[in-house]
Amino acid sequence: MNKEQIKLLSYIKRSEYRADILKTMENEMQFPSQIAKKVDLRINQVSTLLKGLKEKGLVECINEEEKMGRFYKLTEKGKNIVENL
Repeated sequence: MNKEQIKLLSYIKRSEYRADILKTMENEMQFPSQIAKKVDLRINQVSTLLKGLKEKGLVECINEEEKMGRFYKLTEKGKNIVENL
């Protein structure tokens, strides 16, 4: 693991919710509402967490232009972090 990966892993492990969201997204792209149901959080909480994960380059929205029904998936960087959780 390089220094950047260690920083990202630390960022994820500081919040159980961030780790849960990444693990939930491991095998498929999902809507925030699906993630919220699986990790038992409100959708606005999931949206806030996804924003932070996106800023760190761990997840990406594949249809950003949509107002509703946005799909999120792990980036390669996100997949590498999930392997180390």
